Amino acid sequence: MADTQTLDTDAVSTYLRDHLPGFDAPIEAIKFESGQSNPTFLLKTHAGNYVLRRKPPGQLLKSAHAVDREFRVQRALKGSAVPVADVHVLCEDASVIGSDFYVMDHVAGRNFDEPLMDGATEAERGAVIDDMNRALAALHDVDIDAVGLSDYGPPGNYLERQVSRWSKQYVATQTQELPDMDRLMARLAAEMPADDGQRTLVHGDYRIDNMIFEADGTRCLAVLDWELSTIGHPFADLASVIMQWQLPPGLQGRGLMGVDRAALGLPTDAEFVAAYCERRNLPPIDDFGYYLGFCFFRMASIIQGVLRRALDGNASNPAKGRQLGALVPVFAENGLKALK
Repeated sequence: MADTQTLDTDAVSTYLRDHLPGFDAPIEAIKFESGQSNPTFLLKTHAGNYVLRRKPPGQLLKSAHAVDREFRVQRALKGSAVPVADVHVLCEDASVIGSDFYVMDHVAGRNFDEPLMDGATEAERGAVIDDMNRALAALHDVDIDAVGLSDYGPPGNYLERQVSRWSKQYVATQTQELPDMDRLMARLAAEMPADDGQRTLVHGDYRIDNMIFEADGTRCLAVLDWELSTIGHPFADLASVIMQWQLPPGLQGRGLMGVDRAALGLPTDAEFVAAYCERRNLPPIDDFGYYLGFCFFRMASIIQGVLRRALDGNASNPAKGRQLGALVPVFAENGLKALK
């Protein structure tokens, strides 16, 4: 069984001494519980703290766990209106610790597990979500040519490419027959909107638990987990936020289903989408249900892969992986509802 729970700190220290100016050994490595796809560790040193993200060891799907892409996009966005952590070192020599990895700054602040933001005030919740909206609009307004990311994704229809890719990924990791997922894949392929020419940087998994906010404020300090980022259609990112909110509240669903949002200072789905469109000077969005259905489908495919890795023994958190895998039918069903 591949070990994703520990890190060879001696090997990491030796490598970073030669490649990271100012690095101070020895280090203590503490694994974050989050980071299902790419195991993530806090590196504590006397001179300061860093974060290391690595590919999981073992047999992996082609194009998955691309830590080199995470490193590249965050480096390109440094100094932009999109908040990211400073990245320092990318190691593509798997012999060092058994897989590729990169090291970035540890951004100290608040991380909210779910949009209910337990412990936050009504005013704080509204301001946090508004800054989440601001950062998303800023991301989609990035000039990809100016930051050197024009080749970060292939040309052509993003939705067509993504539906094809994640359908193949789902089939490659499938562990049970699921008719709803089969129907969802077929409908997404058949009902795809015409390409409207929008081509922006997209995050791919934009949600509140992938963000760090000020410890005593509401400004976003860093957007994390860029593994699924590419050049694509911005409405897929926007719909991923709404998808998350349509799930049940709590650490399992991390959503807002059935919640009195007004009482908590949280916007409706429509208000969030309208604020985004206003920030980007866009008209109301047609076919938003398609983008929402696509996001449910993609997440179902992702957690199916997490389940398969858990069953194969190389998941970052096997118990959580099996728990997430039980939600694949829920995402498939919700995806079909969104298309209706």
